[in-house]
Amino acid sequence: MNGSKLIAKVYKGYGKAVQRIGFSYQQFRATSPNSPLVTTAQQSLPCSFTTNFTFSQPNKYGQATWLGIFDGTNVEPGDFLVGRQGTYFVAAMQDLLPIYCVQCNRTVSVLRVSMDSSVGQVEYGGDTVASEQVLMSGWPASVLQGTKGEQNDAKLPGDVRTPWWAILMPAWPGIVLRTSDIITDDIGRRYTVSSAELTDMGWRITAMQSQV
Repeated sequence: MNGSKLIAKVYKGYGKAVQRIGFSYQQFRATSPNSPLVTTAQQSLPCSFTTNFTFSQPNKYGQATWLGIFDGTNVEPGDFLVGRQGTYFVAAMQDLLPIYCVQCNRTVSVLRVSMDSSVGQVEYGGDTVASEQVLMSGWPASVLQGTKGEQNDAKLPGDVRTPWWAILMPAWPGIVLRTSDIITDDIGRRYTVSSAELTDMGWRITAMQSQV
């Protein structure tokens, strides 16, 4: 028996186990950088998500990652699973290891800042909504609180700290996120990307919430 056959047997074992404990989920796979869930589902399959295989601990605040139990034969990293407990994306399917999933709590779009050309005698340009280029739209993602935030330079008595957020989302081939890109979500928040790390599990982003 080689590694590939062993992996196939492991996934089949997950599939048999989850027949008894799982719930039905729809599997989606992005076909473009826009609205990955507005596609035809790849399949329906029973899934269960847990923090450990003994099912002895619940998930906690600030923790986006889960272990997925399902037949991974026709599943790929970056796929979405939508069902009873919400939406997850498959972050990693490492050889002979548990399937690593991220629970999504927001739907986000990524915009690239394009400065307006200068007008008048002073060469000044700025970001406007009309000049922003949409890179990715309608992607489920995990957006959780990061650090406590930081004070602005004015430090007035009524000022509050600017919050920072930790964002996890799948990558799309050919699109590389940059510092200063803009992320918007489904509840009207707007974030400025501070750092974007591209990993084999997708994007790991730190972003500052923009002032309204």
